[in-house]
Amino acid sequence: MNVFAAAMDRIFANPSMAVVALWISGTTSEESSIRVIRRAPDRITEFGAARLMSDTMVLDVRVCDLADPRTGDLIVIGTDSFTIQGEPVRDSDRLIWTLDLRPS
Repeated sequence: MNVFAAAMDRIFANPSMAVVALWISGTTSEESSIRVIRRAPDRITEFGAARLMSDTMVLDVRVCDLADPRTGDLIVIGTDSFTIQGEPVRDSDRLIWTLDLRPS
């Protein structure tokens, strides 16, 4: 394990940074508990001369916790449910998935 991987393990173990979520496969009945870091950045989209701002929900998940997330999988955080939309993207070190979500 390199230093960056060890740092990510500590960040995801910190209760101030990460929360427990439930991942449910969209194609099988498989599910597992994972730790995630929630982000909700505003996204600006250009449409002609207009600029539209919309809320988004993005999660970071360790690859070792969730090996193969797919579009359509469900993520449950507390009482909130989200569906993965778009292709999950890994970071350059292949340690963290970034998942773009929409409310379910």
